[in-house]
Amino acid sequence: MTRSQLETNEYGDPASMEAHQQRESGSDGLSQRGRSYWRWRKQDFFPEFSFQSFSSYKSALSATCPRLADRLLSRSSDAYELDAARRESENPMRRCLTWWDLLWLSFGSVVGSGVFVITGQEARTGAGPAVVLSYAISGLSALLSVLCYAEFGVEIPVAGGSFSYLRIELGDFIAFIAAGNILLEAIVGAAGLGRSWSSYLASLVKNDSDYFRIKVDSFAKGFDLLDPVAVAVLLVANGIAMTGTKRTSWLNLITSIVTICVIGFIVVVGFTHSKTSNLVPFSPYGAKGVVQSAAVVYWSYTGFDMVANMAEETEKPSRDIPIGLVGSMSMITVVYCLMALALTMMVKYTEIDVNAAYSVAFTQIGMKWAKYLVGICALKGMTTSLLVGSLGQARYTTQIARSHMIPPWFALVHPKTGTPIYATLLVTILSAIISFFTSLDVLSSVFSFATLFIFTLVAVALLVRRYYVKDVTPETRLLKFIGFLFVIVASSIGVSAFWNAGVRSWIAYAVTGVIWFIGTLGLALLPKSRVPKVWGVPLVPWLPSFSIAMNLFLIGSLGYVAFLRFIICTMVMLVYYLFVGLHATYDVAHQPPEQAKFEGER
Repeated sequence: MTRSQLETNEYGDPASMEAHQQRESGSDGLSQRGRSYWRWRKQDFFPEFSFQSFSSYKSALSATCPRLADRLLSRSSDAYELDAARRESENPMRRCLTWWDLLWLSFGSVVGSGVFVITGQEARTGAGPAVVLSYAISGLSALLSVLCYAEFGVEIPVAGGSFSYLRIELGDFIAFIAAGNILLEAIVGAAGLGRSWSSYLASLVKNDSDYFRIKVDSFAKGFDLLDPVAVAVLLVANGIAMTGTKRTSWLNLITSIVTICVIGFIVVVGFTHSKTSNLVPFSPYGAKGVVQSAAVVYWSYTGFDMVANMAEETEKPSRDIPIGLVGSMSMITVVYCLMALALTMMVKYTEIDVNAAYSVAFTQIGMKWAKYLVGICALKGMTTSLLVGSLGQARYTTQIARSHMIPPWFALVHPKTGTPIYATLLVTILSAIISFFTSLDVLSSVFSFATLFIFTLVAVALLVRRYYVKDVTPETRLLKFIGFLFVIVASSIGVSAFWNAGVRSWIAYAVTGVIWFIGTLGLALLPKSRVPKVWGVPLVPWLPSFSIAMNLFLIGSLGYVAFLRFIICTMVMLVYYLFVGLHATYDVAHQPPEQAKFEGER
């Protein structure tokens, strides 16, 4: 049975799906298995055999090494992610989104406060007027990643996004590392957005970013300013997301249109009051400044991967996902470049205020009232980022729970709303607690590292998907593929290492560039083991290979602290995996058929 047949048989058209849901769920909120959605028994959290008793858990721990060896090489399958894993949620998510919804969800998720804050900072201290090139470079890198996500989303339209893609192509262990990092960054990122929202509102009301915060002198510095407004905005945004996907999508569309109007005003006024002399010198900090700024402004492009998690709720994934994701990222790149150019033409880069670039720029040209317009637009952008982020984070969490890497209780979908309420609550509570106590300077983790790391893995996974199919690809061809892939990754790391070590000899870059070209050409000459059924990334392997090179180059520009933070977080995740996640997923993968049947009827 093909994937399209499976989808048709399981869901049918949207009307049939709606009728199916109504048959399976009554007005009392019962799931299709006849049990209330609102339950929290131990068996719902830890149904696996390893956690049934203390002795079974001891036995599982004693077998950690062989179990780890088993899971390191274990890969999921399209069929499992599309069918068996979704049954863990007991009720289906509603297919209610079109390409138009995805386009604006992506826009709302990506265009937040980042462009208003980071543009001025990098124009003043990083790239000068050439910050427009930094946005173009980051936009190209993001677009390449979007193409990879779009193919996977069409082929595997499930809620897990990159987690599911990596689990199928690179295995359980790599998928867990990716899942942990993205989930951590999502929670901390939501908390940071909540604090930023509070700061912007306070600045508009009282010109004091800490106006709404409660000072507690007995608490440590960085945790001594309690922020109830940040908690409130997180609760409201996630509460809306829990009530229904389509309702959230409509709210995002309305607010995103307002954002487009305000951004249009900023660009038009900026060019109206522009001076070409402000663009001289165009690149005062050189090529290195442009590239380093590209790594920083990449933050402004993050968020579209959360929209890829909405594939399970998309009416026609093969059409809607490529149009929605590629269309939105192309539009966002153009918008960002125009905003950056308008700012640097309106104000000399040496006179740009790094904290409130656009607001101060309008004040400098005699439009003091415009700062309120900019502030409201930034608030709106953060609000929609929170809304769409809460949708994506909850669905990401749902798919992780379906795999049993975290308790499957979080995978349950409510029969009436069609949303994963427990997963949303998990993200909401954690981010609200963090935002209540933790200041923005503590929350300023290097989000780009984890994001670029995941995007690199997704590009690698796409190449694996095209060139390797288990029991189909000959071993000799597999070894050639691994060799060429290693050459691509190693040469990409080499370029990044040379650049960040200050090597400016063209010979070094020519040699590593030629090596990258040879590795990619070698892949291009290898026969592919799989072709996409409906829609695929063009120019494979060249575009995914270029995506790997660009992502690794930008990662190398993030600095030592980013690497250290990434390693520490990954080590903490490994501790959880070795004591909990490993044994849960092992039991699910190796449970006997009769036990699996019992679990399905339980």
